[in-house]
Amino acid sequence: MTRFTVNGNPTQYQLAADTPLLWALREASNLTGTKFGCGAGLCGACTVHVDGVAQRSCQISIGSIEGTYVTTIEGLADDRDHPVQVAWLEKQVPQCGFCQSGMIMAAAALLKTNPNPSRADIRAAISNICRCGTYPRVETAILRAAELMRGG
Repeated sequence: MTRFTVNGNPTQYQLAADTPLLWALREASNLTGTKFGCGAGLCGACTVHVDGVAQRSCQISIGSIEGTYVTTIEGLADDRDHPVQVAWLEKQVPQCGFCQSGMIMAAAALLKTNPNPSRADIRAAISNICRCGTYPRVETAILRAAELMRGG
């Protein structure tokens, strides 16, 4: 049995310790906002926070995160009002939307460590892949979220 906290709720999984976190979240906890993309940790669609750090959940075994705190897109904000989510809608970032939860989680982690990023900082930190090519709007939304976090 593996125990850790998911979106503020103590959770235990009776799954093999080598089960990827992505599948524990999606299949055992029914938290389907975290998406399966490439399965190789490259695309970032499965990005979640583990102890506040953006991680590719397809590459993390649940046995390796015993006792940690995991946040998914569903737990980022109670009313979907995290500044990144607000900016995402304001700047009309999504097209197909598949990669967006991972992008939002990566952006939220960036802003936690760098509350005033430049466009270059954003490009360096956000390695998630968007097939629709919304990168300019992603950058604009992250800059807007930074403003919102500063009260602007």
